[in-house]
Order: sequence, then structure tokens, then C-alpha cells
Amino acid sequence: MVKAANPGGTTPGRRRPDRRILVVGGGYVGMYTALRLQRMLKAELGRGEVEILVVTRDPYMTYQPFLPEAAAGNISPRHVVVPLRRELHRCALLIGEATAIDHAKRTATVNTLATEEEGAGPKEIAYDELVLAPGSISRTLPIPGLADHGIGFKAVEEAIGLRNHVIEQMDIASSTRDPAIRDAALTFVFVGGGFAGVEALGELEDMARYAARYYHNIKPADLKWILVEATDRILPEVGEQMGKYAVRELRARNVDVRLETRLESCEDRVAVLSDGSRFPTRTVVWTAGVKPAPLLTATDLPLNGRGRLRCTARLTVEGVEHAWSAGDAAAVPDITADEPGTECAPNAQHALRQTKVLAENIAASLSGRPLREYSHKYAGSVASLGLHKGVAHVYGRKLKGYPAWLMHRMYHLNRMPTFNRKARVLAEWTLAGLFKREIVSLGSLEHPRAEFELAAGGRRTSQGPDGPTGSGDSEDGRGSPKDRPKDGP
Repeated sequence: MVKAANPGGTTPGRRRPDRRILVVGGGYVGMYTALRLQRMLKAELGRGEVEILVVTRDPYMTYQPFLPEAAAGNISPRHVVVPLRRELHRCALLIGEATAIDHAKRTATVNTLATEEEGAGPKEIAYDELVLAPGSISRTLPIPGLADHGIGFKAVEEAIGLRNHVIEQMDIASSTRDPAIRDAALTFVFVGGGFAGVEALGELEDMARYAARYYHNIKPADLKWILVEATDRILPEVGEQMGKYAVRELRARNVDVRLETRLESCEDRVAVLSDGSRFPTRTVVWTAGVKPAPLLTATDLPLNGRGRLRCTARLTVEGVEHAWSAGDAAAVPDITADEPGTECAPNAQHALRQTKVLAENIAASLSGRPLREYSHKYAGSVASLGLHKGVAHVYGRKLKGYPAWLMHRMYHLNRMPTFNRKARVLAEWTLAGLFKREIVSLGSLEHPRAEFELAAGGRRTSQGPDGPTGSGDSEDGRGSPKDRPKDGP
């Protein structure tokens, strides 16, 4: 192991700061906590007394609520991500992945992009305060064929890949004379009736229905959209009444909503459901929940039964000093709940507010001041069902249709980090209202060297059933290996 005394770009020869705050994860919690800390500790950072080191796999933070709109082409994918180096300019940023944490020794084991090149093994980074915010990953089940054919929807790369894939399936259907291939290409199965699944389906169905007008032999009625949900309702966060309205709205748009139904297999490009239905399809989108990042099991910190860190209302890890957490990775008690033992839901609404208390408490801890507890009464939820359609249940008030859709947009625009990104998203919405939708597939972006390799006398490394993978349609219909879910069975 290599002892990294000055990781993340600290000046060689400069003494180690008195306090190193290690932030693991560059998502919502990691970025906002580091952003608030660099403001609160500006003087200490300037004097070299404190260092904030952020370890993250990607050099950007993805605002996930906008992924469905990015997939539908309403927002440019680059505008739903926030570049960390520009926003965290007073922090040290290390692009890599933490694989283990030994809090007893105050060290974290990290693989960086240069680890393999150096041949020296992973780095061991010492720290004084730990903020553990690795987020979550897709929760998958051992369903036959899922690892080979399923498409995830948690990353911006997956959103781009899914958009390209849907348009390419319409191209395949338009150009084939085989009715079986055509039907499979125009059948889209979404598994999971939460926010991610419903919003992704709603936006993409909207986009595909619009795109159909430019195909001489495809009508909107030819497209088959299927939503599979294991429970008896969708969007439980917006309440039963609004959930039922969402089902009616989707069914009115020719979406086949299957409640109390499970996906049992998707081998050989056939989606088999628990009710006995079989749908030949080239598209299975898996959005059936998330689970904590695997890193948590590689620590000596206490976890609850669901694999999340046991935390206090002060956002400290229970029974441990100098360790903090919030967001998806943390089981934080909800002190506003009537029922004892209730935990805060792992959603963006709590995560954003938790980061403020978390940063304040870390700064207070460094100066010996008392900590405060996190307290927030759940305000409700909003969800989009496509352009000009939505549902909302906020502070006891229920909205549907255009008002709910507008509230959804305004709420998430307000929550989007940085003024720069807010302005860009608002500008794109304005332009989208003035001009027609973009319906171009850029699937070749997933294999940028394919054409050059062919021209240079090489051969394409993978040949799918419908053509070379350089066309953007890989052998399993999911884009490049980078885009695949990382926790498949």
C-alpha cells in the first residue's frame, strides 16, 4: 500500500494540514457538503490548517431528477451535471474509487485512474474527519437475462444511451420487413413504478410519439409501452389518489400498466411476467429501487439491517467519533415523525437539507461548539408524466396535469445546483418551447473509434444481431460496457 500524504494535488513539500476532512462521494451530499465547508472554513483553508479532500469516481455531480428530461432531449445531458473542479475550487479533488475504510486507523483505501499505470497498488489516505456519502446503486434481483439485457437509469450515460436506443429501435422497425423484429423493436418494458421508472417512461413515450410523425410507416399506436410494478400502486410518495390518477393518465396514452406483477425473465429478448404474459422486446429498463453502495460493507462502521450507516440526528455515525454521513447511505432518525424509530427517506429533499446541518456540525466540531440536530417535516412530492403532465402532493395539497408539471419544473430548477446550470436549463426549456424537438440518435458516441478501426483495417470487436456495435446498438442493446449497471446478478 502507498501512504498518500498529499493526495489530490496538494503542493509537494508542503506540511500536512492540521485537519484533513475526507469526503467520499461526489454526488448530491458529497458536493454540497464540500461546497458549504469551503465557504465556512475559508480562513482555515487559506492558512493551510484544514484540507478538504473529495474522492469521487466521476469529476461531476449528476442531478438525477433531470435524467428523464435529458433522455427525452428536453435538456442537454451536459447541463444536468455540475463540474466539481470548478465549484469546489478550494477543495482537493481525487478522481478514484474508495474500496475500503478503516476508521479505527483513520485511513481510506482508494483506487485512482493511475493505480494500474503506476503498478504500486491502491493508495492509503489518512484523514481526521470522514464524510461518507457514496450514494446508492441499482437494486437488482437474480432474474434470468437481466444482467445481459437490462438497462439501468441512474447515470447520465445511461440516460443518453437509452434515448439513442429508443430512436434506433424505431429506425429498426421502420426498415425491417420482419413483423416479429418490428414488434420487438417497438415494445418497451419498464420495471419499477417509482419516480425514476414513471418519469423516464412518461418522457420517452412523449418523445417517441412525437418522433413517430417523421416515420412514414410508424404510427404512435404501433408503439407498445409496458410498466411493471410489483405493488398495487405507482408513485406511492404522491399519495394513493394521485397514484391512481397517474395510472389513468398513462393508460389513456396507450401505456400498459401492470400492477402487482413482477418480471420473471428477460432471456432471449422475451420479457416474461408473473401474470403469464410474454412480450418479445429489445428494451427492458430496470428502475426497481436502489440499495446502498457496496463500499459501506467494506468499513468498520455500524450498519442497520438494510445496509445503511446507523446515524444520529446530528448526522454523526452512531457510537463513532469523527465520522459523518447523510443521504442515501445514512439511516438518519426522523425526529419530526409521530412514530418512534422512523427514519428519513433517502431522497433529494432530505439530502439537500441534511448537507447544511452536516457542514455546520463539522465546522462546529472543529471549533468545539455544540452540534445541532437535523429536523425536517416531509413536504411532499412532485412527479412529471411527460410534457405538460404531472402529479403533485405538497403540504397536503393535490395537483395534477399542467399545474403539477409546472410545479415539478420550478421545484427542480430551484434545487438544481449553481446559477450557471439553472440559467442553462431555463434557456433550453425556453428554446424547446419555440422550436421542434430534436429526435436525432447519436449512438455512435458510445463507440467513437469504431469507424476508424474499420478504416484502419481492423474489425469491430462486437457484432450484434442487427449490425455492428459501432452503429450504437451493442450486442445486448445497452450501449457500451461503461453504461451497464455495475451490480447485476
